[in-house]
Amino acid sequence: MAGHSQFKNIMFRKGAQDKKRAKEFARLSREITIAAKSGLPEPDKNPRLRAAIQAARGANMPKDNIERAIAKATGGDDGSDLTEVRYEGYGPGGVAVIVEALTDNRNRTASEVRAAFSKHGGNLGETNSVSFMFNQVGQLIFPFDVGSADDVFEAAVEAGAEDVVSSEETHEILCQVEAFAEVREALSERFGHPREAGLTWKPASTTPIQDEEQAGKLVRLLGVLDDNDDVQQVAANFEIADEVLERLTA
Repeated sequence: MAGHSQFKNIMFRKGAQDKKRAKEFARLSREITIAAKSGLPEPDKNPRLRAAIQAARGANMPKDNIERAIAKATGGDDGSDLTEVRYEGYGPGGVAVIVEALTDNRNRTASEVRAAFSKHGGNLGETNSVSFMFNQVGQLIFPFDVGSADDVFEAAVEAGAEDVVSSEETHEILCQVEAFAEVREALSERFGHPREAGLTWKPASTTPIQDEEQAGKLVRLLGVLDDNDDVQQVAANFEIADEVLERLTA
């Protein structure tokens, strides 16, 4: 397991996921707001908004929260003018990192992201300085109990997906960006709302991290970025050696 998925696994083992529910709702609300602003505020006429709402429902976000997020985009609530921004840089060990954010203050967010990189042994670079090392793909994650690995694989391929990775806890489905809406609709109809759904960055190759000190710094950097209220997604192209991962999660 590599990249940000591995980071999420580390955080899960440390018991941090229980503390992130409110944070996750805030992220989903921001995505709903920006999606509603980018097109019509009606899910059936706005694929991005429909996907954001499905992701929110998959995370068990209350209906009132979803409605408030849409209201912010339509001027029915005291909402801020959110802007999508992307930051790129290198973490400890030369690991490439992409940070996607939604912010109402670009200067504040840029300053906080730059400070996180500097404090934890990384360097913030220019736009497109590392994104060429990643492929942007559509990603859906379903709980494992929606079906067997074979059933999910067959349904995903039928829907137009390119890859399926099943673990003891989830099924992760990947597809081309252009096919995301179609794949999402087909699989949601078959298995219900996904736990996560959206576009993500997958590394074309990974950078091995075998030094425990570097691994610790990298995990702390990703943790600080992930905890930033403006940050929606963090992707990185690392792979931590199993023995180092065991010590980190002990």
